[in-house]
Amino acid sequence: MSRQSQHDQVSDAWRAHRAYLVDLAFRMLGDVGAAEDVVQEAFFRLLQAPIGDINDERGWLIVVTSRLCLDHMKSASSRRERAQDMAEPRYGDRGSSSIDPADRVTLDDEVRLALLIVLERLSPAERVVFVLHDIFQVPYDSIATTVGSRAPTCRQLAHRARRKINDSRPEGPAGSGGVQPAQHHIVTRAFIEACSTGDLGALLEVLDPNASGEIDARRGVVVVGAERVGRNILRFWGQRGTVLVAQPVCGQPAVLAFVKRKLVGVLALSIENSKITKIHVLVQRSTLGPLRAELGAAR
Repeated sequence: MSRQSQHDQVSDAWRAHRAYLVDLAFRMLGDVGAAEDVVQEAFFRLLQAPIGDINDERGWLIVVTSRLCLDHMKSASSRRERAQDMAEPRYGDRGSSSIDPADRVTLDDEVRLALLIVLERLSPAERVVFVLHDIFQVPYDSIATTVGSRAPTCRQLAHRARRKINDSRPEGPAGSGGVQPAQHHIVTRAFIEACSTGDLGALLEVLDPNASGEIDARRGVVVVGAERVGRNILRFWGQRGTVLVAQPVCGQPAVLAFVKRKLVGVLALSIENSKITKIHVLVQRSTLGPLRAELGAAR
């Protein structure tokens, strides 16, 4: 294979799989910047690899991305331990004064990153196995190859991770925001991939014909109909440079939108019968301010 042909093949893989891989890496790292860096490194390695010998580029990229995430988490954990040994304050010890009082009101009742925060309590290996298996439905045999272990060990790691997550979850409805149903994640992932490629047809596949859309910046204005909603979504959130990742908010499926690694919007999705029936877009500072702070604290 010529160098140009290989470059073209990697470019095609970038367009087809980048959104999926950034979503995957963000679930493990909780930092969109780190997730983008890891995925970029995975594609660089693909460009250097004898790509003609790789039968499943997506599978290869998942393995490499996951290993890079695991290395990143281990390195970050080591850095935090060194900082703690030197009696330096940890990121999680920041006082609530770092959040603007005007924004604090929506922190608990409007935006909650329960799963992201809970994942901080898992070891790097537990987090990788949990995200790959329970969220992305990757088989244990494939995960074993990724983490350099055996399938039974991976099952044990996933079991421990679930137990820690269940033990950490608060009682009552507010604590139900941990893990999305598998079908919700499949629909959300299809939504993200359609937006990232600007594919209106693919987006309409996951939108209910009577889907509605609204944005908090224009209260009372509701757009109805899959095509109108889909075109609006692609117009504002399908732009090049916009990075979308899935993250449950208040127990409901949602998508976080980043531009230049800064959170610029939250797209809350209502899903029924494997179709998105409503999209509520949040862009107001009162909502995004505390969420940005919480994302920063979860790194």
